[in-house]
Amino acid sequence: MTRAFQWLIPHPLLTLILTIVWMLLQNELSAGMLVFGFILGIIIPWSTSIWWPDTPKGFRLGKMIRYSFIVIWDIIVANIEVAWIVLTVPSSKLKPAWIVVPLELREPEAITMLAGTITLTPGTVSADLSDKGHSLLVHVLHTDDPDAVRDDIKTRYEARLLEIFT
Repeated sequence: MTRAFQWLIPHPLLTLILTIVWMLLQNELSAGMLVFGFILGIIIPWSTSIWWPDTPKGFRLGKMIRYSFIVIWDIIVANIEVAWIVLTVPSSKLKPAWIVVPLELREPEAITMLAGTITLTPGTVSADLSDKGHSLLVHVLHTDDPDAVRDDIKTRYEARLLEIFT
């Protein structure tokens, strides 16, 4: 990528994604909306690039797509599980828990993805990140085994994010 092109479009993939999202939000396919979406796709990454001092060294798009499908599936399943808990478990029988998840992830983008995944999945919320980013505090709505939840987060999500961001 030439230096001039990189200066104009610092994040080409993000530019493309923002253009597509703009077109989907407009619900109208026209040349004017496409051009405007492309302009937004250039302006937004360019104007926010000063807050992006480091970019991930490696990123595997194919693994990210698979990860996205896993997360979508988990969100659907967790919605059903949380609905079942809300409808069948009395409040006095709920077993909420605070779980500390030690992190092997070091890339801020990967840690953000993990925290977002946990929060998007009903029944769990990422509440805090340690000062050095070595552990994540997670609240679980109902669990009999907090260690199993921690291990599930590490094997199902963190291990995959380690593969994506290396």
